[in-house]
Amino acid sequence: MKQPTFAGLSAALAGLGTALGFLTVQLRAEGYEQYVESVATASVVMWTTACLTVVTWVRYRQMNSE
Repeated sequence: MKQPTFAGLSAALAGLGTALGFLTVQLRAEGYEQYVESVATASVVMWTTACLTVVTWVRYRQMNSE
């Protein structure tokens, strides 16, 4: 059975979360306060999803190593 691509998915989600974090800082610096909260929330959601993907990856490996 082929292993799912958890590493690629987690890296992509973390990269997107980082990019959104930088966008949040840029928006705040340029005065677009009305968008800062929603973009920051999306960034946190991406990072949380990346972390949960890593947890799923670890549990998948433990389950299939036995």
